[in-house]
Amino acid sequence: MSKESDNKAIVGRWFTDFWGKTCNLSIVDELASPDMLLQYSLHEPRRGRDDIKAFMTDFRQAFPDLNFWGAADLIAEGDYVVGRWEGGGTHTGPAFNDFLMGSLPANTGRKMKFTGTTVLKLKDGQIVEEIGLDDGVSALTQLGLIKTAA
Repeated sequence: MSKESDNKAIVGRWFTDFWGKTCNLSIVDELASPDMLLQYSLHEPRRGRDDIKAFMTDFRQAFPDLNFWGAADLIAEGDYVVGRWEGGGTHTGPAFNDFLMGSLPANTGRKMKFTGTTVLKLKDGQIVEEIGLDDGVSALTQLGLIKTAA
């Protein structure tokens, strides 16, 4: 297999096992570099395995049905893999204060569904960076953290 094929397989597992419907946090120790950077516009950047696991634990407690899935084939070139995705969930859990635009009180029942594109950098079979551009305005509007003009 080529480097690109190997990298796409790693990212495919990451998207399924970390971001998918049933998160398996042990995948972080297996596929993420010890100082991996995870960065999206909705949240503060996260660095390192423990920080990334804590982020996902809190996110999934607040949104127990959280799920993300691929919206197109992965594209790979050298050390980089690009993926388009859709995802969302319903806030039925505890208060959540990880959004840069504000916090949600416990169990709002609000649903979010949004899309994004992510670029992942790999080195020696591990993910060193995941930097995504998401449609955070849609998610935050659906959650009531951004008000729409009347």
